[in-house]
Amino acid sequence: MSAARRDTAQAAAPAAAAFDALYQAQYGEMVAMLHALTGDLVEAQDLSQEAFCRAWQRWDAIATYDNPVAWIRRVALNLANSRWRRLRVADRHLRRERASFVPDLQPDHVALVAALRTLPADQRRAVVLHHLVDLPVGEVAHELGVAVGTVKSWLHRGRTALAVQLTDAAREVPQP
Repeated sequence: MSAARRDTAQAAAPAAAAFDALYQAQYGEMVAMLHALTGDLVEAQDLSQEAFCRAWQRWDAIATYDNPVAWIRRVALNLANSRWRRLRVADRHLRRERASFVPDLQPDHVALVAALRTLPADQRRAVVLHHLVDLPVGEVAHELGVAVGTVKSWLHRGRTALAVQLTDAAREVPQP
């Protein structure tokens, strides 16, 4: 090890020891404060860790402060406030975007979707656009970029395969 590296390592040792002592002494109190603030112990632990990590990154400057714990506490509170703001924004977004009524999935719908999954992609698209979205065959052809005859062929093959799939599914369902 070079002399410069040895001197740097020796100078860093007391700083690391001072930070470690502060961390050991204050971590529990920081978690308790943030737990009371957030109501979530795991989140309080994460926020405390993040505040101490940020302090360690700037420890050379923070160690010279009159009260380094006050700086760490301020960072922890700022992190908690940022978390609260993000959660509030996400909650508002979810409330705005949430459908007011979502019907329950019916067994017929589940069986149809399962049967559609067995079709090749082109047939599935044609069947969905024509029978579920109610597009005329010409519009389906335009939407998929193929000839009308191709769509008719896909619809015929798709309906035939679905008939087999749905008939088999109906036989497997026990009747009351």
